Amino acid sequence: MKIIVLDSATLGDLDLSPLNNFGEVVIYPTTTYEQTIKRCKDADIVITNKVIFDRDILEQLPNLKLIAVAATGMNNVDLDYAKQRAIEVKNVAGYSTNSVVQTTFMLALALIGKLEYYSNYTRSGQWSKSPIFTNLEKSFFEIAGKKWGIIGLGEIGRKVATIAKSFGADVSYYATSGKPHSNEFEHKELNELLRSSDIISIHAPLNENTLNLIDKDELDMLKSGAVLLNLGRGGIVNEEALADAIDNKNILAGLDVVANEPIEANNPLLQIKNRENLIITPHLAWGSIESRERLLKGIIKNIEEFLERV
Repeated sequence: MKIIVLDSATLGDLDLSPLNNFGEVVIYPTTTYEQTIKRCKDADIVITNKVIFDRDILEQLPNLKLIAVAATGMNNVDLDYAKQRAIEVKNVAGYSTNSVVQTTFMLALALIGKLEYYSNYTRSGQWSKSPIFTNLEKSFFEIAGKKWGIIGLGEIGRKVATIAKSFGADVSYYATSGKPHSNEFEHKELNELLRSSDIISIHAPLNENTLNLIDKDELDMLKSGAVLLNLGRGGIVNEEALADAIDNKNILAGLDVVANEPIEANNPLLQIKNRENLIITPHLAWGSIESRERLLKGIIKNIEEFLERV
């Protein structure tokens, strides 16, 4: 088998040498849409995270037998046409749950605890000059006793809910499908959840139900000082409206995703005045070393199962 890895840079420093057991492996750190056909024309198996495989590409790859997607989402592949061509498309599900949940609390605790401010205060030498042993200029609160609202109670959302509950939070959720599906946590309609919650975390996919789900009207419902976390997809939150809310409504926001990635230089979130009220990480929540190792094991399993059938 000839195996092409098209965007290995998206997997970080992961050791891909186990793939050599399946045949000839060619690895590219990144691949543009225009480079895809030339690089894949002789491939039996392609491994990709985000490279697009639409009908125009697939039509010109007669040898392709398997697309191993190095992710859970497969929206970068024309699945209907791949099926017509008998090209198998396999993803890996559930590998990143622990990593995303951990990042959710990393963002929440950093924002709630004013971590950037206090770390800068100490590093700048200001604490060394203080006449007292402490600094409480920026108030922070405890999660215990607060209301934590979750948008999207899937596998990740449920685990966040369980941990938030262990902190002592009162947890509720909104089902983006419109169909409540948990007896463990209270379901609230979106407006009620937004108005009542001190902390809101988003763990939903981007679809017709969630595009711009959190826009200006929804942000206006939030309490002053509320924390909004988006670990789902960038298009769920209107970024221009969020930038305005951070500056004018004292909203704290932690984002691991934005609508266009990498973030564009003119994104309004990069222009805000209240910078300590915002943390943006570069879509890394999924990518702990353990998560990426699980992902590679899933890819290898998909290839092994495919080869057993051919």
